[in-house]
Amino acid sequence: MLWLEMSDIFTFKYKQIGRKVAYYRRLKNLTQEELARRINISVSSLGKIERGKYNNNISLSILLAIAEGLNIDLAMLVTFDAREKTLEWQITDPNQKIN
Repeated sequence: MLWLEMSDIFTFKYKQIGRKVAYYRRLKNLTQEELARRINISVSSLGKIERGKYNNNISLSILLAIAEGLNIDLAMLVTFDAREKTLEWQITDPNQKIN
């Protein structure tokens, strides 16, 4: 079994969180500029978060602001369903199959 370093798992989770931010932003018909303005961060920072490239370190205050700006519960950004967890397992264990 292949095990990746914890930092690799966190990198994957940051990307998942970023994808969720982008998904809910689009669902709410907001541009990056509009959401960034709502939560008082730069468009560049928001873009990095959405790509999972925010120095692998998103503060809780930024996540709370994003959730508030999107009018969603924070849990929607940081909770992963069974499929998302399966994707994580596949990365940590290439023998794991996705249904």
